[in-house]
Amino acid sequence: MAYSFPEEVLEHVFSFLTSEKDRNAVSLVCKSWYEIERWCRRRIFVGNCYAVSPEIVIRRFPEVRAVEIKGKPHFADFNLVPEGWGAYVYPWIAAMSAAYPLLEEIKLKRMVVTDESLELISKSFKNFKVLVLSSCEGFTTDGLASIAANCRNLRELDLRESEVEDLSGHWLSHFPDNYTSLVSLNISCLGSELVELGTGAYSAEIRSDTYTNLAEAFSACKQLKGLSGFWDVVPSYLPAMLHVCSGITSLNLSYATIQSPDLVQLVTQCRNLQRLWVLDYIEDSGLEALAASCKDLQELRVFPSDPFGAEPNVSLTEQGLVSVSEGCPKLQSVLYFCRQMSNAALVAIARNRPKLIRFRLCILEPRVPDYLTLEPLDTGFGAIVENCKELRRLSLSGLLTDRVFKYIGTHAKKLEMLSIAFAGDSDLGLHHVLSGCESLRKLEIRDCPFGDKALLANAAKLETMRSLWMSSCSVSYGACKLLGQKLPRLNVEVIDERGPPDSRPESCPVERLYVYRTVSGRRVDMPGFVWTMDEDASLRFS
Repeated sequence: MAYSFPEEVLEHVFSFLTSEKDRNAVSLVCKSWYEIERWCRRRIFVGNCYAVSPEIVIRRFPEVRAVEIKGKPHFADFNLVPEGWGAYVYPWIAAMSAAYPLLEEIKLKRMVVTDESLELISKSFKNFKVLVLSSCEGFTTDGLASIAANCRNLRELDLRESEVEDLSGHWLSHFPDNYTSLVSLNISCLGSELVELGTGAYSAEIRSDTYTNLAEAFSACKQLKGLSGFWDVVPSYLPAMLHVCSGITSLNLSYATIQSPDLVQLVTQCRNLQRLWVLDYIEDSGLEALAASCKDLQELRVFPSDPFGAEPNVSLTEQGLVSVSEGCPKLQSVLYFCRQMSNAALVAIARNRPKLIRFRLCILEPRVPDYLTLEPLDTGFGAIVENCKELRRLSLSGLLTDRVFKYIGTHAKKLEMLSIAFAGDSDLGLHHVLSGCESLRKLEIRDCPFGDKALLANAAKLETMRSLWMSSCSVSYGACKLLGQKLPRLNVEVIDERGPPDSRPESCPVERLYVYRTVSGRRVDMPGFVWTMDEDASLRFS
């Protein structure tokens, strides 16, 4: 079968396989398919920049057009990864600039990107079209100016959540005057066939001519599908956008301080909305209106407007999420920040939406029980994993015991990523997860009483996973050394800013442990507070 079709035919057939899993499966059929798939692979995803070297990727896939790379662990978003840990993109850009002259797309997440890297991108890839820097750092507007000036075919530039040093506010002027290719920019746009728009601040002074111009501009955007931004907006200007609301499928208001009545007016006009990111200003009443109006909603993210406030500044409870679960039959993905939750609400959500794929609940205060019964939230999360058979990603919060991890290990057979914070009673909780979750690929844990026994007993499981992160837990330095010796194909990194771990007793817990699968061996850019545990660890420390 593998030899019955010409290579050109198989290449064409393989081009219809867009899933990484499907492409990988095809390459394992036989040597012939391996070679064909190798040469026709155009897109690659690297989930950990230290899992493989640029050189290995280039040898394996010589004709790549699009690259997506992730750097720091996810908990870097919560400032749990020390500054200077790593994830430098320059070695990747340098290698790809020589090997992939036809590269068109680079997407980076949680990586250190320098101006030198951006300049190299701008001068190396002549048909470069897409640059997405998500939660990246290390670059300035000078680097962006190089992209603007030299990437003449750029279609998308997205700097979401990145830290950019503003050396000059005029970097946008480096785009050529006759520039027509740009479709999506995080703060600006060109072309009447725009399909995504990022908006900034609307003037606090209400002027009829400004309103008219704004309304006319939106009216001209016939194909508009996405809106984002609105950092500072006068509600009186919002009706100017109503002309395009019927076509909007994506609405990102995660920085918009628009209050609930105005949000309701806007959101209820977006009848075809599929994705909504919004601050908790929407409140329960706004989410009820959303549930009644937006029947195609697939993804909801509700962020806190005042995460460190002692008292709630909005009326957002579990009821808003229950309403959305009742009214939006296509809902698959949830990220919900709130101050209270109940088992009854979680059970209702699980029964209403059994096809949930991602469920991330973030109760702002740690270890908060069911506010109605004062019981742990074990039963509610147990209902989520028992009813939602397709669940791939789960984040836990609230008061939780080892019982919830038994539920997860028993029922969450397709779970791929699990985030745990301030939960559990003992090692038994971690044991349930590692021994029961067959599909688990990423596990991140902070401030939990999990330690050596469960980790070492389930060490073999780590070889099937992409990564494990543990911080402020009960894992000892001695256990980390044993783990490194037992698992030579994994990088077992101890991250400890107190100094060399061997300067303390082996029973002393380490600050952070990061374990990940790699085919590149120990990384060469480790800072002074990172140590790799392997057979030679004792020699290096002596």
